[in-house]
Amino acid sequence: MRSNVLRATQGGLRCLPRHPISHNYKIAYQTYRSFISTPTCREERKWTTPLAKQLTEAINTTGPIPLASYMRMCLTSDIGGYYTGAIEEGRDQFGRKGDFITSPEISQIFGELVGIWFVAEWMSQGRPKKGVELIEVGPGRGTLMDDMLRTMRNFKDMASSIDTVYMVEASKELRTAQKNLLCGEDAVMTESKVGWHSTSKYYNLPIVWTDSIKAIPQDPAKTPFIVAHEFFDALPIHAFQVVEVAQTQQTPTTNSTSSSSSSQSSDSPAPSTTPTRQWREMVVSPTPKGTTHADLKTPKSEQHAPVPEFQLTLSPSITRHAQYLPEASPRYRALKATPGALIEVCPDASLYASDFASRIGGSTLTSHHNPKPRPSGAALILDYGPADTIPTNSLRGIRRHARVSPFAEPGRVDLSADVDFGAVVEAATRASAGVECHGPVDQAFFLEAMGIRQRAEMLAKSLAGSAAGGEEDKKRELERSWKRLVDRGPGGMGKVYKVLAILPENGGRRRPVGFGGDVGA
Repeated sequence: MRSNVLRATQGGLRCLPRHPISHNYKIAYQTYRSFISTPTCREERKWTTPLAKQLTEAINTTGPIPLASYMRMCLTSDIGGYYTGAIEEGRDQFGRKGDFITSPEISQIFGELVGIWFVAEWMSQGRPKKGVELIEVGPGRGTLMDDMLRTMRNFKDMASSIDTVYMVEASKELRTAQKNLLCGEDAVMTESKVGWHSTSKYYNLPIVWTDSIKAIPQDPAKTPFIVAHEFFDALPIHAFQVVEVAQTQQTPTTNSTSSSSSSQSSDSPAPSTTPTRQWREMVVSPTPKGTTHADLKTPKSEQHAPVPEFQLTLSPSITRHAQYLPEASPRYRALKATPGALIEVCPDASLYASDFASRIGGSTLTSHHNPKPRPSGAALILDYGPADTIPTNSLRGIRRHARVSPFAEPGRVDLSADVDFGAVVEAATRASAGVECHGPVDQAFFLEAMGIRQRAEMLAKSLAGSAAGGEEDKKRELERSWKRLVDRGPGGMGKVYKVLAILPENGGRRRPVGFGGDVGA
């Protein structure tokens, strides 16, 4: 579920299409230089949000900051962060009255089918009688988990095998909303060293809220079923570009004696210039006073708004992150030979994928050695991004269901970026030899394989003779909502959104339901 990014990883950005980055690093460099050489103005600048002022003061002290740092602050800052420090009274990020609407809010069928998927995995893994953990990261208002639990109660053996439900949520306001939905407004929530506790209205299951997935113990005897819906897209990204840098080299000469060397010094060849390619990081700085939309190449659809207070430029020197993040994967290294190549790297996504994998298959990393004799459990990741390429220029902002600049009104704009599913798979399989990945597949393929059409037809029949009236209107809304989830048109949710599964390693002998397979037990 789309939600707050964890304070523990300080991860948060969501995004929407942004101003295109200049592929000419010299232009970007000049823009950066114009900022740092601009004299301080005595007239106090007016800021759109308290966070905008705080960000500017920090950048004026330390210099331009990585895009990832900007995203974290915008989403999880205590001072006006989008999720953790709401600055508008009564603001709700979700739903038709908020900034965006997610699949579980569009149709109850989405959460029901996700619940069925985990029931099918439970069956395929031998129907364990105990030790099952349900874990959701970024649960939003709790709608997805509510639909999952409501569905699972129809499978009594599965329901009785669940020990605990864990909700990983950093926002106090969202934790309260989730508790009210899952447990009831009158339910008591208590606090402990682990997190916050209450009891579900569904078969009295204990629910534990934590602000970090690291707070959830890893027990080899447990079977974790993990869901991450529109969570990875909100994790902060670093952006890098390949630039050609001229390096001066002295042409070597052979000298037999010091006297001959001296006599030849005047005839020594001039130093040669050899271009080399380097990764340079995209950084965020305040927009200089007087900057126009034309200067920033703002898309026409966004030019009705004031010029954003911040801009993205290319660092004139190698940053710490540029030295190692683009070298962390052969997928990135292969692009270094391409001048102007752009990549987005999300370290937090790799951390979460590694955590999921180690809970399911045990960790094989030396630094986190945690063997699991019998891998069990599953993780389902539902998000948007390319299936087999590295995301570029995907940062975007959204407010009141409209795309806006991600560098305007920090703290009031939802930020996100495309998920690099290839990087998620790479991190998961590197972290544990006990897991394998399936997908990503289009959301339309997954939901249709799970029976979304058949479920919609069942619900439509149940509306016949409804005492509440308005039967035809409800049927039309039901059809509109489920078809929206599987829309394969340009920009359609069924095509843009992808689904990825992390399962116990079985040599590829069994494909899970929803990915071309069936229940295996």
